[in-house]
Amino acid sequence: MSKTLVLGTVMIGWMLTAAARAQSESAPALPYISRWALGVLSLTQDPLPPAPALPFISRRALGVLLFTQDPLPPVTGLERVLTQMDAAARNFKSTEASVVWDQYQKVINETETEKGKIYFRREGGEIQMAADFVEPDKKYVIYSGGKVQVYQPKIDQVNEYSPGKNRSDVDSFLVLGFGGGGHDLLKSYEVKFLGSETVNGVAAEKLELIPKSERFRNNIARILLWIDPALGISVQQQLFEPGSKGGSDGDYRLAKYSDIKIDQKLPEDVFKLKTTKKTKFVSPQG
Repeated sequence: MSKTLVLGTVMIGWMLTAAARAQSESAPALPYISRWALGVLSLTQDPLPPAPALPFISRRALGVLLFTQDPLPPVTGLERVLTQMDAAARNFKSTEASVVWDQYQKVINETETEKGKIYFRREGGEIQMAADFVEPDKKYVIYSGGKVQVYQPKIDQVNEYSPGKNRSDVDSFLVLGFGGGGHDLLKSYEVKFLGSETVNGVAAEKLELIPKSERFRNNIARILLWIDPALGISVQQQLFEPGSKGGSDGDYRLAKYSDIKIDQKLPEDVFKLKTTKKTKFVSPQG
């Protein structure tokens, strides 16, 4: 037994002795030998055995384990939004919304506005899109089977566009924010999170997309998306054409969506052009 332990135990014995002497006179005092015996008893009591120590290798292994465990990476704003879009894409069936498209032309500083309805649905493993514009003139747009058709009843003509080798670019472009996965955007775009912004009463998450394809950038230099985090879909989009000196300060198209309806049955005829027997079909690229 160490000297420190002995002295400590003796001190405890003497403290108990002093406390006993301070008791009231009515309490019978213990004989002196009993108080001395108490101190001796404290000295002779064997201390509780110490808890068994962990083997050295276990403590070392524990330290190594703590240092080698990679901490969970923080969830960034971009990762959060892309994950929300992924979840929406997995369960996506259809979307219907009212749309206002503003086409701004920088050279003449004018904006043309088209209003109508837009539809998206998952059909046979692909996302299809249809738009019916009623203002200022009727116009119907359908994207299905890798082909874009634009029908203008006023001149009774359908312009058809086949993207060919560029289909993946067109697919990602036409269904932006509607049925497309968030992380799928990373395949075609450099994506940056720009924070939160309220759009038409919706607290939306804003993303910037820069096309990776140089060919694509010659037509669309930059895209802004506003994603509703509750729905995982777009509530507003802005597409910038290249400026005269490069960059993305040229003309732009701003699409604003409202009255959005998710996974409701869509009218079947919205994905069929309402042409006439005299309708002319034109392929501008050929």
